[in-house]
Amino acid sequence: MSEPQHSTLPALSRRRLLGLGGGLALTGALAAACGSNTGRGGGGSGSGPALSQWYHQYGEPGTEQAVRRYAAAYRPAGVTVQWRPGDYDQQTAAALLTDAGPDVFEDSGPSIDQIQGGQVVDLTDLVKDVRADFNPAVLEPKTYQGRVYGVPQAIDMQMLYYRRSLLARAGVQPPRTLDELVAAAHALTGKDTKGLFLGNDGGAGVLGQGGIPLVAAGLRLVTDDGKAGFDDPAAARTLGKLHTLYASGSLLLGAPADWSDPSAFTQGLTAMQWTGLWALPQIGKALGDDFGVLPFPQDGTAGSPAVPVGAYASAVSARGRHIDAAKAYVKWLWVDRTDYQEDFALSYGFHIPARLSLARKAAKLRSGAAADAVRFSTDHGHALPLLWTPRSQVALADAVSRIIKDGADPAAQVRSAVATVNAELQRVRRKSG
Repeated sequence: MSEPQHSTLPALSRRRLLGLGGGLALTGALAAACGSNTGRGGGGSGSGPALSQWYHQYGEPGTEQAVRRYAAAYRPAGVTVQWRPGDYDQQTAAALLTDAGPDVFEDSGPSIDQIQGGQVVDLTDLVKDVRADFNPAVLEPKTYQGRVYGVPQAIDMQMLYYRRSLLARAGVQPPRTLDELVAAAHALTGKDTKGLFLGNDGGAGVLGQGGIPLVAAGLRLVTDDGKAGFDDPAAARTLGKLHTLYASGSLLLGAPADWSDPSAFTQGLTAMQWTGLWALPQIGKALGDDFGVLPFPQDGTAGSPAVPVGAYASAVSARGRHIDAAKAYVKWLWVDRTDYQEDFALSYGFHIPARLSLARKAAKLRSGAAADAVRFSTDHGHALPLLWTPRSQVALADAVSRIIKDGADPAAQVRSAVATVNAELQRVRRKSG
């Protein structure tokens, strides 16, 4: 039961919350967790209670060894790390309903259903002294009614890369608006090079999953009063422009690797590409300083630049036998041990520490495109809201795909998605009431 890995980007599993479904944890009575080893009892080097800690299977070399090293360094308890291949979200969702699950686990949520169902422990007291130091874009989706249920570990993000030399040759400025992006893609398209790569589906998947074009138009996925925040003509306008871009012939389609892999960009198949922060070292090695990065450009006077961000969080199971000990371990690792937090983010792949102070001082993030990425994540970062469930995700993604690829009427598709999202949000609000 191994998670598929990208042919040239072994770290894809680490960022599936950004590119492969938005990181929405599944809940309910799902299939039983893979394997018979629950991780309960035994292991670890501490002298106190035995704790089990689960991670999904990261693709980046060294990550597993690092988290085992962190656990072994903890003295107040014995911590056994479980490295979980397969569908991790299904495994944890099922395990949280039993007494055989982990004490501590990482989660792309926790989800609203897990929180409302009392499956995860309130961790607000762990972060009370440093709460303002966590990037608010990734802490907010771990927060419900003012209480924190997951401590963010490291941030992944996506952004727009552009080749400086190709833009200069074409007399094109880095695009700051969606209209400029459309025009730039057209101007940069030539015989052997396309102007822009948003994925082999023309961006329908990656842009639809996170709704980032709507955010760049000044809209929100969910309002403060728990309703769909894109019931607005601006949504249809923005998504309609993406279909125009798709139909213009300016997009690279059918590349050998999809948007998460920067090879189309580094090989000169496209002048601009939407991909992740994880690709920055590979791009820098191939192109030197012949590239720059941008957030997704704003659309309309009410819009603003936007980048999708996401973070796995460390959470504590409410059914664990040693809840206080588990909370103490989470605080030690993800609040107190800032050296481990920086190591986890930047020694195995390329990520941003969830703590603002660490992101500012990390040597690898203090200059060039990396520094720009940190600024984007702080100034323009948007994560999927806590109330944004898988049903809402599918409704919006399907609507965006039909608009971009099929040329379906944007206004009608937005209305349909809004209706589904509002019904789902009403269900969630009813449970919280």
